[in-house]
Amino acid sequence: MNRRAKAVVLEEFDSLPALREFDVVAPAVGELVVSGVYGGICGTDLHLQQGHLPIPIPVVLGHEGLGTIDEVGSGIHLDALGNPLSIGDRVMWASSIACGTCIPCRQHREPTLCEQRATYGVNRPASGRAALAGAWAESILLHPGTTVVKVPATIDSIEAMSLACAGPTMIHALYERRPVRLGETVVVQGAGPVGLAAAAMAQLGGAGLVIVVGGPENRLAIARKCGIGDAHVDITEQNPADALRQVRDLLPTSAADLVIECTGSPEAIQQGIELARRGGSYLVVGQYTDAGSAWINPHHIVRQQLDVVGSWAFSGAHLVEYVRLLPALTRRFSLADLVTVFPIGDYADAMDAVRGTRVLKAVLSTHGSATP
Repeated sequence: MNRRAKAVVLEEFDSLPALREFDVVAPAVGELVVSGVYGGICGTDLHLQQGHLPIPIPVVLGHEGLGTIDEVGSGIHLDALGNPLSIGDRVMWASSIACGTCIPCRQHREPTLCEQRATYGVNRPASGRAALAGAWAESILLHPGTTVVKVPATIDSIEAMSLACAGPTMIHALYERRPVRLGETVVVQGAGPVGLAAAAMAQLGGAGLVIVVGGPENRLAIARKCGIGDAHVDITEQNPADALRQVRDLLPTSAADLVIECTGSPEAIQQGIELARRGGSYLVVGQYTDAGSAWINPHHIVRQQLDVVGSWAFSGAHLVEYVRLLPALTRRFSLADLVTVFPIGDYADAMDAVRGTRVLKAVLSTHGSATP
């Protein structure tokens, strides 16, 4: 008898997704069937619901997940770090598979810019044999070429999920686009998961001072509790100009060596440029979807001789580094305190909580093995 698994499916833009059931298929060569444990809700998921990215629908949502291996197709023996893979192993997987043949992949060595990336929970339609292709589901079919990595036994699943998308995103940004240098002053714009991942990794990277600028206050309170950031400025409860003055007062030279944008708000761009010192850097990470244009004065970029660097998404290699970094992150920061867990049936409440910033990181519990 075929097994069935529940999944949250986006069927129409600007509408609430639906909870549907699909067949769980046996894995073919190079495939894995993974039973869901947790599926994270990212701000991008809300943008997808609103139609801000051109994706096929229907689609099972969820591009960040953690689960246990249920079935192994022939040809699968090792994870990305060379560890043997067996049924019951707890794993995470990269959301995207790069094609390896387009110009960004082959010539520019930039798989994050792949022109044909196939992404779980984003552009893999919920149809046919491979309908279960998102993490908001009780089961997911992982395709050949997916970067899969075992989660260390010492790491709790909730800790691993706390920065499941934000962590690899910032590893790409801070390893390859603009690293943090020892002793630097760093200002992070944004107090969501990406902003807190940026702040935590800047601290691990040896920054002398890390200031988190964001809000609302409940998010900043969680950051303090977790030990993320040396100082915190709420920009939502005061005039932005007053908040920027408060930030400058905290900086030893009134400007930062590195400013990292993690807000997704175009209005933050000019503020970030103004907070960077002359000869400093501005690393823009949060503008993943097109939220509109920003007014900037280009004279400030030239006068400050500012390096402005963008960073887009992450690759499988960045997920591997995130999992490798988890022991260091969990030793220093209380990552589990970032997470609020919702049953998969409460996905609408979870999405509303993320949209209303009532929680910092929402995760759907996708436990419950597929039913016969």
